Amino acid sequence: MPDVPSDPAPVLWQPSEDLVESANVTRFMRWLELGHETYEELWQWSVDDLEAFWSSIWRFFDVQADAAPIRVLGDRSMPGTEWFEGVELSYPEHVFRGRDADEVALLFDSESHGAGEWTWGELRAHTARVRAALRGLGVEAGDRVVAYLPNLPETIAAFLATASLGAVWSSCSPDFGARSVIDRFQQIEPKVLLAVKSYAYGGKTFDTTETVERLEREITTLEHTEVLGDGWFHEAPEEELEFERLPFDHPLWVLYSSGTTGLPKGIVHGHGGMLLEHLKKLHLHLDARDGDRVFWFTTTGWMMWNFLAGVLLTPAAIVLYDGNPGYPDLGRLWDLAECTRMTCFGTSAAYLHACMKGEVHPAEGRDLSALRAVGSTGSPLSPEGFEWVYEELGEDTWLFSTSGGTDVCTAFVGGTPIKPVRRGELQCRALGAKVEAYDEDGEPVVDEVGELVITEPLPSMPLFLWGDEDGSRLRESYFDTYPGVWRHGDWIRMTPEGGAVISGRSDSTINRGGIRMGTAEIYAAVLAEDAIADALVVDVPPRDGTGDAWMPLFVVTAEGTELTDEVVDALRRRIRSECSPRHVPDEVIAVDAVPRTLSGKVLEVPVKKVLMGGDPEKAASRDSLADPEAYDWFVAFARERAGDA
Repeated sequence: MPDVPSDPAPVLWQPSEDLVESANVTRFMRWLELGHETYEELWQWSVDDLEAFWSSIWRFFDVQADAAPIRVLGDRSMPGTEWFEGVELSYPEHVFRGRDADEVALLFDSESHGAGEWTWGELRAHTARVRAALRGLGVEAGDRVVAYLPNLPETIAAFLATASLGAVWSSCSPDFGARSVIDRFQQIEPKVLLAVKSYAYGGKTFDTTETVERLEREITTLEHTEVLGDGWFHEAPEEELEFERLPFDHPLWVLYSSGTTGLPKGIVHGHGGMLLEHLKKLHLHLDARDGDRVFWFTTTGWMMWNFLAGVLLTPAAIVLYDGNPGYPDLGRLWDLAECTRMTCFGTSAAYLHACMKGEVHPAEGRDLSALRAVGSTGSPLSPEGFEWVYEELGEDTWLFSTSGGTDVCTAFVGGTPIKPVRRGELQCRALGAKVEAYDEDGEPVVDEVGELVITEPLPSMPLFLWGDEDGSRLRESYFDTYPGVWRHGDWIRMTPEGGAVISGRSDSTINRGGIRMGTAEIYAAVLAEDAIADALVVDVPPRDGTGDAWMPLFVVTAEGTELTDEVVDALRRRIRSECSPRHVPDEVIAVDAVPRTLSGKVLEVPVKKVLMGGDPEKAASRDSLADPEAYDWFVAFARERAGDA
């Protein structure tokens, strides 16, 4: 990836005057009365005066607490920043305040449970019932309640009930292997497990009884297990829904790093930090409004589930889907968009790329007239992916690509409804998030690729990592490279227009002859070839420390296509012209599947470690993988290659 200035990318979408005028962020700017005329002016103020900005979020959204804060920001050093000292509040209290019981709160569809919707009255009643049952089981503030549940309305109610008591929520999807679930939940010593006996995916039903029994045996702190489908909490007494107000930094939930190596990090976020971040992000960036129906394809094991649950803090309803997004075909989620009158379609870049490759035409034969926005996250969306969305859904569609992480349960680079969308670019840095690109000397640069860092604190940064008593693991994870500055582990290029381009993980970046290339840029070139459905590229240093590194490109060919010499030549030409001649792979190798984590991340670093001779069991945890057999192929390949060396 050459560190040279680039020409501005072409504009694919321009917000209409009506959209800019009615946007929540425009209303916020006018309420501030600070004279900001552009998003960039607002962003600059938001990171220059953190106290004033986050105080304005508190006031603009009328945050309810037992007292006014003694101070907005105490010690601002990272880690350990002190926010909103002296207040007690509740995240779920803000979800339910002022709701019309007859209005729709959420819509859902599930392979195992069918489709339907809940009103706010129904969601409140379900939440109150679960709360009463949990209280009857002895659950108190600070206890941990863990959920091995699909993406169902009952799961949303269980989370809100848990948080209303001040207990700490944590969830895993039923498609996680038993060891993977145990590695996560066992760390936090839960009192109650909520589970299902089975789930459906891809037209098949999977029995989870043995897994649940194993969880009960191995997680020794469990006192109770409640199974959905066994009259789950329906015999609980009818009670009014109440909310325990808790200190600003009281734990709300525990999320987990992907767990590709070692035990997953238990990332703890607080009621106050997540409340302020989600109020800001979901109103001012997502622009969720009354009448909107917001969807994001996710499982309960990915932070986007928590993010989607947070949309309930806005006037919008949310849309849940539980099942295989490619069953019976890739049009399944677009069918859901039509039948729910979805206004915001959130998904992964991988899904959009799959639709593009599979020649899916979302608007063909479907009424998607309600759809006004498409969100993409999980990995960088290629420039061709941007163009596909506009070709298929029309020039009036607001496409926003976002990047953030489980670590902060939000996006710190992403979308805004009041700026243009440029091909292949994220529109803006999020308000209050001082994101910079650092060069090799730790200096901020523009229009050059650098390390993605955050130089000022965010309220939603982790309170701590579970079990990290002295904070050493937290510092090592985020603050060792640049003391006092959060290093996220991505390559980013900030554009002169205030946008950004994410180029993949910095720890899997390929440096050839001094030219750094994010793997996302190589994938964008490779996947532009019709013959290629998926890819993985790594750069393996020489074993003896001398000579040249070996850069293989592993590809999955499209259905009905073989990896011929012609296809290989086409790939080499495209990479040479679109990336750099130095990043033409040394070898192109066909594989049946690319190994990924359960959250969809490509296993670049573990595969690289295995190819370097590392222990496969230490390089990646099999239970964290979506398809362990895909990883096994690389293990066998590495052994065979080592025998030939």
